[in-house]
Formats: sequence, C-alpha cells, structure tokens
Amino acid sequence: MSDHDKSLWLKTCREHVKSLPLSGDMTVDLAVIGGGYTGCSAALTAAQSGASVCLLEAQEIGHGGSGRNVGLVNAGLWLPPDDIRRYLGNEAGDRLISLLAAAPGDVFDLIERHDINCAPVRNGTLHCAHSAKGLRDLQARHAQLSATGAPVELLSAHQTAQRTGSAAFQGALFDPRAGTIQPLSYVRGLARAAAEAGAHIATQNPVQSMQHSDGVWTLKTSKGTVRAKSVLQATNAYHQRLEASAPEYVPIYYFQFSTAPLSDNLRASILLGGEGCWDTGLIMTSFRMDAEGRLIIGAMGDLGQAGRAAHTAWIRRKLAELFPQLADQPLIEGWHGRIAMTSDHLPKITQIGPNALSVHGYSGRGIGPGTVFGRLMAESLLQDDPSLLPVPSVADYHESWTGLRRVYFETGAALTHFVKARLWSR
Repeated sequence: MSDHDKSLWLKTCREHVKSLPLSGDMTVDLAVIGGGYTGCSAALTAAQSGASVCLLEAQEIGHGGSGRNVGLVNAGLWLPPDDIRRYLGNEAGDRLISLLAAAPGDVFDLIERHDINCAPVRNGTLHCAHSAKGLRDLQARHAQLSATGAPVELLSAHQTAQRTGSAAFQGALFDPRAGTIQPLSYVRGLARAAAEAGAHIATQNPVQSMQHSDGVWTLKTSKGTVRAKSVLQATNAYHQRLEASAPEYVPIYYFQFSTAPLSDNLRASILLGGEGCWDTGLIMTSFRMDAEGRLIIGAMGDLGQAGRAAHTAWIRRKLAELFPQLADQPLIEGWHGRIAMTSDHLPKITQIGPNALSVHGYSGRGIGPGTVFGRLMAESLLQDDPSLLPVPSVADYHESWTGLRRVYFETGAALTHFVKARLWSR
C-alpha cells in the first residue's frame, strides 16, 4: 500500500525540477542512480565541477525516504561519538564526527546559495527525555558531544516544558546547530540546482541492468542507455531491480500525521522557538511545526500493514498526552516511509565494481549525512581518490535475518501502540 500521495510534504512542496527525456544513448562522466538527498547532492557536486552527469530516478525526485521524513536537519548520527570511534577507530571516527557536525551548516548554505524554497528554520532541535533512563542517556550524550566541541545544552524539565509547551518530559538535549526544513522541497531544490548546473535529470527511469566492460559502465533503462566512467548508486531503502547490487539492511517504517494549521492562540502555546523534537523512547516519537503552523507528529510503524489501526489510535492519544490543548484537533491522513537501518547504525559505502560505489544505511538520519556523503562520494569517484570518502568503502556488506528483524520491529511498534492506546482508553 502506497500513501505517498497523502504526504503533507507532497501537498505543500514549492520546488519543482524538470525531468528531461532519456532516449537513445548518452555518455557521461558520472551516472547517479536514485533521486534522494545523496543522489541529488552528488549530481549537483559533479555538475558544478564541470563533469557530465546523468541522474536516473525510478519514480519522482524525493519519492523515497527523502520526501517522507520528519525534516529534522541534525548534526551527527544516532550513535554518540564514543560508539562511532569504537566502530570506525579514532582517526576515521573523528573525521566522520567532524564532517557530520558541519552537515547542518552545509545544508543551510546550499539552501541559501541556490534559493531553495523549503521553509528552512535553523533554531535547533530538542532530544527530549521521556523517562529517567532517557535523561541519563541524554546526560551521557551531552558529555560526549561537549567533549568534541559541540555547543549542546542540557535542559531541565522546566526549561524543556517552556521550550516545547509540554510537561511530558524530564529534560532535553538542545543542539543549536540543527534545524528543520520541508524535506521534499529541499531534495527537489537540490535536483533543480543540479539541472541548472548542467546535470541531466531523468525521472520515471528505473535502471534495468548495469554492466561494466572496457572501463565503461552501461546502464540500460526502458527509455535509453547511459554509458558512464563512474557510477554512484544511492537507492538506500527504495532499491529496485538491480539484485546484484541490492543493499542489505533492516527496513524500519516511520509514519506521520499532521493537524490542520493551528489557531494563533494554540500556536502560541507550542514550540515557540521553532525547534524540531524527538524523544528517547525505544519506539520513538517526533513532533514539530511546519511553516503554516501545523503540528506534525510521528512514530515508528507501518501504516500499510495490519498495525495501521493501532498506530492511528495511538498517535491521536499521544498528541493529547503531549499537548492536551490539541486533544480535539483532527489529524489529516497519515503517510509513512521506509528507513534503511544497519546493525551498528552506521552508513555503509560498498564498492560494487570498478569506479562504482553504493551507499545505504543512514538509519533515520538522511538529510545532513546524505548531503555530505553525496558530495564527497561524487568528488571521490571523479578524482579517483578513495581518501575523500566520508567512511572507508567495503568490498561487501551483509545483514543477517533482515526479514525477521523487520517483522520484530514492526510487531513491537504495533503491540506497543495497541497496548498503550487501550490503557489510555480506560
């Protein structure tokens, strides 16, 4: 079941990119597969450097997770710095930490430079403690982030209530580097900027086969063929057709609902600073305002499966629990997206052939990392310099029991939401 057409972001998107037809043969320096943050960032980088580039997207720009997410432009990954170093080592870990600490700045600089109409608000984010255990986790994260020089601030329960308008939290970690955007408008703005720089953007063009011979890649679609010196595959959790290079990950689903624009009185009581928020719950909840004053609230779960009723009932009661003044506010039709989760929550760059790289596994942190990874991967391929990559590439990557783990996470989210909704109703 697809609910992409019900997404608030699709209905309010103010950026458009013209797709060019692909007919016959085309030869380019770089072929990009996938029109999300990574692919569009790579195409923009390549085109601006003077390279010829063709981006092939199976649907429309931002059709996947890039056009369905919460729109939080965060610094860093889910992992705290110590865990990143433990997995990557100190040198590679410190480099990735530094790159992603600067990622929000990169995103907002691109928005300004290319006049992307995506409602950017750089007022920070709040990671909210839903319990005493959650607060302890935030205290540890605060210590680790502060040690890297990050300007984060640990807020008390009272300060958090003042910032959010909700008394449901025991504290929060405030990161002033971060912010919010209209996520679909941002990715389409990147694609539009790439096209203006000379990139060939071809949507509704799924790649049917990909072969390498005599130093050249040949990508065939139903509408034409692209030959390229280098290939960047950036399909993440929405990969299609190319089984030989399919990324392995655990699919996690995340859904969102939105209110109608709130009245001025209600708007004045919630998130006055314009921060984007999420909590420390194992089954995470997020909430934020958009440019028109709608409250957008989301959580883990797949609206296209049997758990839809439980997720929908739970989110209505969660909204009332966080903001009692919104208890009678109707929620418009919800939408969901798919996240590519890796076991260690680190993105993976895979060498899928000569001069060909694939990336996946942002684990719910796509905007900043996707923008940075796309830029650096394009530079690495065009300059034939692996040292430019944000993380070292691997020859192969495998995940175990992905199907069972997907069922485990979705069942857990559905049961959690079902039980809590029943308890609230008593």
